[in-house]
Amino acid sequence: MERVVEIGGWEHECCGRAYERGDRVELDCIRSQGAGDIAQLVESHHITRTTTKVRGRVTAISIVHADGSESPILRLPSGTALCGFDDDDDGHLEDPWTSAPIENDSSEFRLTVVDRR
Repeated sequence: MERVVEIGGWEHECCGRAYERGDRVELDCIRSQGAGDIAQLVESHHITRTTTKVRGRVTAISIVHADGSESPILRLPSGTALCGFDDDDDGHLEDPWTSAPIENDSSEFRLTVVDRR
């Protein structure tokens, strides 16, 4: 089963970890209504009751730009790194195939997670 999880905003900046393609993950998510009333899964670190657990392997990561377009990225740095407060990670985003820098104009990201049980 493939699921797309929204990651970002203050939740990721506060305490979000780094993600890389191939990582095994277990995410606590809530369901919310996105644009056009489409249901979406949103990672949360601060909910008192998890509505959905998403487990599996990260197969894709993208940044959702301010204009709504997406660009694939190699890895999603931790929230601390994205905010410039990690001495070991500069928080840059890069294209997964060319290593070219990707403009970081948003705090919204998407992880595609596949569970092949």
